[in-house]
Amino acid sequence: MAEEQDLLVVGKIVAAQGLRGELRVNPLSDFPERFTKPGQRWLQLRQDAPQAVTLLGGRQLPGKELFVIRLEGIDNRTAAEACVGQSLLVPAGDRPKLAKGEFHLLDLVGLEVRLLESGAVIGKVQDLIHAGNDLLEVVLEGKEQPLWIPFVEQIVPRVELAEGWIGITPPPGLLDLADRPSDGQP
Repeated sequence: MAEEQDLLVVGKIVAAQGLRGELRVNPLSDFPERFTKPGQRWLQLRQDAPQAVTLLGGRQLPGKELFVIRLEGIDNRTAAEACVGQSLLVPAGDRPKLAKGEFHLLDLVGLEVRLLESGAVIGKVQDLIHAGNDLLEVVLEGKEQPLWIPFVEQIVPRVELAEGWIGITPPPGLLDLADRPSDGQP
């Protein structure tokens, strides 16, 4: 069934929780019901075919952005540890409805990045990193090293999904960070 529909990554399994097969998930979605409401989900390791699983339930860890979930058939720590690194997916058609002016953050991947002041295209959104505040991983024109741009209204005041671009007003020095040596971490 996964091959017949588009799936959307909503989280990444980052660790086993306890001894009974619970899993810690770093959410890539602003909709908690994706981790708490029982039902069918899929797990995928890198580019392998997605495997259907049943979410039995979940809860958010107090004071953290992580969720702890239970999946059918994962009932011990060894089985849970085997799931670490996999992505949690849902059908793309099951996206919650949004109000006017809202959008799904993962829709930003692939959009052109423009400087609002001049309209100049400076790169493309390659990924979204969920780390307290969301960061856009942007590959700048002519640069190998990606740049991480905080996804906040002051820096990214314009999102034109239908037109395929976002407009940024970077603070002084932000774009110069792409020229620095990096250890590969945002």
